[in-house]
Amino acid sequence: MLINGVSAESISARDRGLAYGDGHFTTLLIQEGRARYWPEHLARLQQGCMRLAISPPCWTTLAAELDTLIADQVLAVAKIVLTRGEGGRGYDGTGCQQTSRILSLAPYPMHYQDWQRSGISIGVCQQRIGDSPMLAGLKTLNRLEQVLLKGELAKQGAVEGIVLNCRGFLVEGVSANLFWRRGSTVFTPDLGHGGVDGIMRRQVMTLLRQMGIELRIVEAPLESLWQAEEVWLTNTLMGLVPVTRIEHKEYDSQQVVRRLQERLLIEV
Repeated sequence: MLINGVSAESISARDRGLAYGDGHFTTLLIQEGRARYWPEHLARLQQGCMRLAISPPCWTTLAAELDTLIADQVLAVAKIVLTRGEGGRGYDGTGCQQTSRILSLAPYPMHYQDWQRSGISIGVCQQRIGDSPMLAGLKTLNRLEQVLLKGELAKQGAVEGIVLNCRGFLVEGVSANLFWRRGSTVFTPDLGHGGVDGIMRRQVMTLLRQMGIELRIVEAPLESLWQAEEVWLTNTLMGLVPVTRIEHKEYDSQQVVRRLQERLLIEV
């Protein structure tokens, strides 16, 4: 772990990331000492700083620190956290002098490879997330809704779950973005009111357009999944994971998700 460029495992209790969740992050797949989709992750960090009005760090320094951290990693997970740092009074962040940079490494969750091959059965979360248009699309440090949703999954014995918003529309999985196909059209939820606009979500959207497959970004109820022929989840670490069952509904078709997986393998 590197904190502001120094090997350490602790940060000031005055840091606003701890006090208010005042920051954002990105999680990267590391393969053979390289961060996959680094330009996209960098763009996410830059956009996050801009939208949250956090002073950007030196991006060259950040990239060098990441390279140092991952140089000897064959397959791993890296996480970059940026906080507003120390300063301000209460919610007022005026006067913060230095953005905090926290870079860490973790083992890659090998079960994701099994999920990619065999697919997973998932549930539907009873708890719903609120609309938050000010933060929509961003991966902020405010993850308490996901913590509670993960606790619900643990009680159910489920590995993942579909999440709806307070208005009853599909948003995402607890830890992943959501796609489904009906006929020749692929759908994904509109994230204009909440949810994380994932790096892999954007890759899949681009690939679908390149493949000539119609993609619609929609506000849709849970019933849309009962009418679907194919469902899959995406995030940077798990890649593309077919969903074989949601509650009572089984999905036998994987024709589009398998084509997408092949395209992504070619890109590696």
